[in-house]
Amino acid sequence: MDAVRFSPGDLVNARGREWVVLPSREGFLRVRPLSGSDEDAQTLIPALERQPVKPARFEPPTADQLDTQAGAQLLADALRLSLRRGAGPFRSAAHLGVEPRAYQLVPLMMALKLSPARLLIADDVGIGKTIEAGIILREWLDRGTIDRFTVLCPPHLVDQWISELSEKFDIDAVAVTSSRARRLERGLPASQSLFEAYPFTVVSLDYIKADSRRDDFARACPDLVIVDEAHTCAGSEGGTHQRYELLKSLAGDAERHMLFLTATPHSGDVDAYQRLLGLVEPDLANPPPQGADEARRTQYSRKLAQHFVQRRRPDIQEGWGEDKAFKPHLTKSVPYELVGEYRALQEDVLDYSLEVTNRSGSDKRSRRLAFWSTLALMRCVGSSPAAAASALNNRLSGLAEAEEVEPIVFEMDDGTLDDSDIEPATAMVDAEEYTALTKLIARANALDNAKGDGDPKVKTLVDELAPLLKAGANPVIFCRFIATAEALGEILRLKWPKLHTEVVTGRLTPEERRDRVEDMGASEQRLLVATDCLSEGINLQEHFDTVVHYDLSWNPTRHQQREGRVDRFGQQAEQVRSIMLHGSNSAIDGAVLKVIIRKAEEIQKATGVSVPMPEDQDSITSALMQAMLMRKGSEHAQLVLDFGASAGKFEAAWRDAAEGAKASRARYAQNAMKPDEVIPEWKKMRALNGGPREVERFTRRALQRLGAGLEEVSGHYLVHYDELPESISEKLQARNLKGTRRISFVDDPAQNVAHVGRVHPLVSHLAETLSEGALDPTSSETKPLGRGGVWRTSAVQEATTLLVMRMRFQLITSGRTSRMLLAEEALGMAFGPDSSAAKAEGPEALALLEREASGDLAEEARQRHLERALERINEYSGEIDRLARERADQLSEDHVKLTRAAGGGATVEVSAVMPPDIIGLYVLLPEAN
Repeated sequence: MDAVRFSPGDLVNARGREWVVLPSREGFLRVRPLSGSDEDAQTLIPALERQPVKPARFEPPTADQLDTQAGAQLLADALRLSLRRGAGPFRSAAHLGVEPRAYQLVPLMMALKLSPARLLIADDVGIGKTIEAGIILREWLDRGTIDRFTVLCPPHLVDQWISELSEKFDIDAVAVTSSRARRLERGLPASQSLFEAYPFTVVSLDYIKADSRRDDFARACPDLVIVDEAHTCAGSEGGTHQRYELLKSLAGDAERHMLFLTATPHSGDVDAYQRLLGLVEPDLANPPPQGADEARRTQYSRKLAQHFVQRRRPDIQEGWGEDKAFKPHLTKSVPYELVGEYRALQEDVLDYSLEVTNRSGSDKRSRRLAFWSTLALMRCVGSSPAAAASALNNRLSGLAEAEEVEPIVFEMDDGTLDDSDIEPATAMVDAEEYTALTKLIARANALDNAKGDGDPKVKTLVDELAPLLKAGANPVIFCRFIATAEALGEILRLKWPKLHTEVVTGRLTPEERRDRVEDMGASEQRLLVATDCLSEGINLQEHFDTVVHYDLSWNPTRHQQREGRVDRFGQQAEQVRSIMLHGSNSAIDGAVLKVIIRKAEEIQKATGVSVPMPEDQDSITSALMQAMLMRKGSEHAQLVLDFGASAGKFEAAWRDAAEGAKASRARYAQNAMKPDEVIPEWKKMRALNGGPREVERFTRRALQRLGAGLEEVSGHYLVHYDELPESISEKLQARNLKGTRRISFVDDPAQNVAHVGRVHPLVSHLAETLSEGALDPTSSETKPLGRGGVWRTSAVQEATTLLVMRMRFQLITSGRTSRMLLAEEALGMAFGPDSSAAKAEGPEALALLEREASGDLAEEARQRHLERALERINEYSGEIDRLARERADQLSEDHVKLTRAAGGGATVEVSAVMPPDIIGLYVLLPEAN
């Protein structure tokens, strides 16, 4: 017999044991042990087997496999929670460790009617783009649409993606970074790419900068690519252009699925925006020009709407009834006044910089660099004495190129945050300047050595933090420069020595940053000082609830990104706070407030949307210089006039961009696509597979049975992993689950408490161990669960035989390609004493197991009742087959509903594999009079 004669779901005997057939390639037989999980699957070549592969049958329980009511329910729950191949229209439901909100299913429904799926998901920060993309990824894997994928992201996001995929989507991916690739490649044949060896990868964009790596990746690229922070891959210069060329080549494969994620699809560069849309769909790269006819514009908008979803928080809160999805956000702008030497230093540095500017060359490049150098130096002086001293010292070191100063000044959003928090060198100094510079450096060092004593900015921060810390807040303070963050961290440690205070900057690797933040989670209260290397990437909502902008960002999008690390889905604090400090009489802060921050607030208030600044560095420079000089006074009046026209141009371009974004979000929020029709199906499937209540009940009872009971404390539990049997604890240790940990079964646990859902390693290993032990008692190192039982209960009024069954289904999908898949469900069926007709079935039948036993019987009586019930199994076969066929028909209808709600997609036919497996048989007797 070869593989062609067996279909997914068939039972076979091979190598001395029984197996379930999985979807297989021609000539091969992919099988899973009847009592095992997909992790134990093997691939056979029937033609090479010593003994022929034969059909097999699943044996019912025997009369000597007795257990209690508690054991029966534990086995039923273990069966439900161990099944991963759900039969309903949402194939991924059994693999998700998160309960998605209705609005998070919209991208999935959009993807279902696209082949291949090409989407630009541009929801606001904190709404859940990772979850939305992960649901599509998991669904595509479980449908058999793909068997490999990769996530491309900036280096600081790699470990977060690895964690999210594991915890929320039951996917173990490998991180491919410059530092880890060599280890992954070790031992591979020279002809094999690591992207072929490892089907699930998260790849740092830095890793594939080199031409050889890009070529290798493009050659072996998987069927699905997710691009995070996609706006950083559409530029026309440097690294962003290299990324764009790579993605362009990948998008050239018309069969490849691609998901592009970004909260800022339009970063102010119109050309970059059109390039990004062209990656999603080539026809979108060339929008109708101004003045094009209505029909052409409508056609383009409809095409874009098929691939583009963009929602703001108000869209979610108002349009989807998710008014409680995000916590109230209190914002506060706090001024401080520069006095004494602090003000004098800033004024003198500005005078020094303007003198240098006046002496700069007359060519455009020299003038531009002089202006940028002035702004960069003033940023550092306005940040802290430590940053001022560092920048002034760096100024002595030599010439600064425009490419070095530009990203420091403008905080260009190209995904390279790791080295942008260093204080820049800003010019080459001549002998004439040397004396002036050394005096300024000495003054800055003197203020830095005061450790905040007399510093009005530090005093204002401390005054704001004190009541918040007393109330239990956990703040994260964002600084612009490393020197500022390190100096401020030292000051705050002296102020609050008992508080766990950490500093995270670009000096640390992404792994070190993540570890330092995670280590803080064990402390009762935390204070984090960080540069903008943390404004993207590591989510902070589990450990922090307050954001302080110690330094104003010159990119208003950066403020949103900082706050979005804390103010996001899953925040447990009652409210989120953000505080923005600014110098009321600071020339540089005043300029930034006027030109950027307040203007951004005005535009957002007027249009209802927030958009990045236009990427016009000359205009931004002019506007900032004009604002600073106007505050400085009339001595530089001619420069003020020179900058006026450019400043007006900058503001006009920004307002135009905002109006365009407003129209875009109104059109592409996908408000018309409300999955009301499929939400009940989703919830029904989750209930059938086992929801939070069943997960908690099972985990508590399973741990108790294994001698490692949960300890309840303050609204959550303590789990002692080391008390579990060795076979389980070793597997959990491999996932870094050891010792004593705090866990909860609710979707949004308290801070520092891990969420345990149905795909958590603890639950999955417990479920697989207990169900495997019941089906194959010789494999269990502890007393296995029995597959039969007899007890008295108030749940029935007459003797009732209850069957717990595993039903298998074949799913045939028809679209661009056809596939046959295996699906499984756990169902119950109950029969009365005098009839072979079912009296209850499905969840209603399984619910009979939940009522605790009210009386026991003697061992002989229990065995006698069970033997009689086993003798009647054949009488029930007609009803069992009927239930299997009806369930297949219902599942087919559920798939039709999803296709209809999505507006298209592949059709699915469902058929039952006969006969279903009888996992457990129980006799429930009424209470004795």
